[in-house]
Amino acid sequence: MIDVYLFSGFLGSGKTSLLLHTIKQLKEQGKNPAVLMNEFGALPFDSDTVKGQDEVPLKELLDGCICCTGSEKTEAQLQGLLEENNDIDVILIETTGAAHPVEALDAIYSPLFADKLLVRGIVTVADSKRWLGRHTLSPQIRALFLEQIRHAHIILANKADLLTESEMATVTLELSNLNNSAPIIQTTDAKIAFSYIEKVLSESQNKIDKPIVSGKNLSLSTKLLTFTESVDQDEFEDWVKSLPDTIYRMKGYVPVRGVKHPYLFQYAYGMVNWLPEYVMMEPRLVVIGEGLDGLVYKHSNASE
Repeated sequence: MIDVYLFSGFLGSGKTSLLLHTIKQLKEQGKNPAVLMNEFGALPFDSDTVKGQDEVPLKELLDGCICCTGSEKTEAQLQGLLEENNDIDVILIETTGAAHPVEALDAIYSPLFADKLLVRGIVTVADSKRWLGRHTLSPQIRALFLEQIRHAHIILANKADLLTESEMATVTLELSNLNNSAPIIQTTDAKIAFSYIEKVLSESQNKIDKPIVSGKNLSLSTKLLTFTESVDQDEFEDWVKSLPDTIYRMKGYVPVRGVKHPYLFQYAYGMVNWLPEYVMMEPRLVVIGEGLDGLVYKHSNASE
């Protein structure tokens, strides 16, 4: 399986710098990285920077956020990367600064890639100077800023060179209070050894019965449900609606009794959506949420 790393962070925090440093390190290790970049505008300014890197496969999502552009476009770009390049070792995904981490994960996770991609986790780049001035942001923007940090698996407290030691100590302490499970690394120009990122996220996923932890005592993780037989549609929908609010997203293909092909099923914010499919798809469903231990439907097998 191909490892996938999601680079998150607010606008101007240093995500592209992190991406460029990571590409360079991976190439030095003899690995073949590929990149999916999401830019909010119609012009690919950051993507043009990455295109200057030699022989790095690149796909772009322009003029919209990865979490609201639509998972179909994300799936198409990922599929393009995989089909056009058969030697990819690592996929690096840089989200726009306006992306909510949970919704960005939702756009990446797809039952189509369940056997191909292994999402290692979220590295969030936090602008330390902006953090100190976060109270000047609008409530909506400030909430997004906090969510990006709360759901991170690793936090880079970036632009440390612009602050005093005392100010950086304050930033580190406050970030830790918001997310006491993610290691916080003070950086300048988002420089960090990728081997460290690789090691931390690999160790997190290898802990028995302990999914990657994000946020304060919360576990943002995924589970793949593979159906062993067709389900009763109403009964399945009742089960979904009975789940706790910490189940954020579901999407995949659910086999329904009396129907030839599995339905495309999507769930978000308490709303369910069924769409007919006209080809035979693998009957499996990706679930994104917190506290997924023990989550399984009676006619399915569960795996992380």
